Amino acid sequence: MENNPTPLDRLQHWVKESIMLKLVSIGLLSLILLIPASWVMSLMDERQSRATEVIAEISSKWSGPQTLAGPILRVPYTRVVKNKRWEDGKPIEEVFESTEFAYFLPDELMISGDLSPHVRHRGIFDAIVYDSRISVRAKFPDLDFARWNIEDGRVHWAKAELLTGISDLRGISENPVIRLSSVNLPSEPINDIGVNVNNVHDGSNESGIVTKLPWTQRPDSALSVTLELQLKGSERLYVVPAGKTTDVTLAGSWSSPSFEGALLPVQAPDITAERFSAKWKVLSFNRPFAQQWINGEQNLVGSSFGVRLDLPADQYQKSIRTAKYGILIIILAFTALFLVEITSRVRIHPFQYILVGVALIIYYSLLLSISEHLGYNAAYAISSVATVILVALYASTFLPGKSMVGLFTGLMVAFYGFIFVIVQAQDYSLLIGSMGLFAIIAVIMYFSRRIAWYK
Repeated sequence: MENNPTPLDRLQHWVKESIMLKLVSIGLLSLILLIPASWVMSLMDERQSRATEVIAEISSKWSGPQTLAGPILRVPYTRVVKNKRWEDGKPIEEVFESTEFAYFLPDELMISGDLSPHVRHRGIFDAIVYDSRISVRAKFPDLDFARWNIEDGRVHWAKAELLTGISDLRGISENPVIRLSSVNLPSEPINDIGVNVNNVHDGSNESGIVTKLPWTQRPDSALSVTLELQLKGSERLYVVPAGKTTDVTLAGSWSSPSFEGALLPVQAPDITAERFSAKWKVLSFNRPFAQQWINGEQNLVGSSFGVRLDLPADQYQKSIRTAKYGILIIILAFTALFLVEITSRVRIHPFQYILVGVALIIYYSLLLSISEHLGYNAAYAISSVATVILVALYASTFLPGKSMVGLFTGLMVAFYGFIFVIVQAQDYSLLIGSMGLFAIIAVIMYFSRRIAWYK
């Protein structure tokens, strides 16, 4: 008696044999796996935020990033305003006086700083802090008030001051040594030097130190001062080019600095495995503020530059970049299994695809957790080997023959090696990634060229 299949039997056979349905189900599984992949990305962002909070906490107890500005010469003067009004048909002249300030920047400014960085630990997190010795030499021009029509008699020379902006006064570890010629001058901290030198947006002024000058009248010669400063900070040290000509040299015992800000060094920095050294030369034409001004606040924001001390490897950034390729690894692995399935006439259940995909997702959580203790490279190697072995052992339960299992394992090793190269070659990642994907598509086209898709 001939066995006539029922509609349900035919539907089950179509579900089992349909290549198109299999492709659709693989695509849906890939989309579903994007949900746990996004959870892993959120976990990485959370851990990076936690690391940033710990670094900020360490910096708050040590000293924050430093920006050095100055010295700036501030001289008060009396402003006279005459006003005429009429009373009972007679003119009456009124005179109003107020104290205002004139600011002068140095013609020549030379700054040299030597940094001694070290790493502070808090649990599994690290923060870079430093001690530094900074030497400043500044030469000011002859002070000309005539350009503002201010008589010499209205200038209060005895109240002239030098202002030096420092972002975080907690970083001053020894009393600053300020010399006028060979005379040491005392200095005091001040929370408002009247000049905005840091990248703040709330209108607040920069903190710093103020030094009273021993003048009783107009100085006979140009002012020349030196400043010796021992300054603590964290992560970066910036300098504001306050001089008409500013020469800056920064050096330190650190192998992975980055040079940031408005201007780059005048030549390639000298970086070795133990130290770095960089030089800048800035002219007044290269910055957006005046050399002399009166009244009002002069904004020196946007002209600072300097050095940032980076950790040799930031496992969070590399882990996040690696996780961005997670869906690519899943698609490539599913594609490899699908091609094996239709060429070897073996049936792989969707649940088996899901387990492989979940293992590929858990890989990134494993990578993140291990990298926090051993660093990115070691974590990548351990996580990749563990995941490839796990997936290969599981694939051996449903793939036909050891050759197919070996081929699939080799493809997984190639995929993870390809991603590692992309992450490490940051400047060429787009080029390498594009060429690699092109090669992968070409290989897939080659091996699928004889598949009779409609059969």
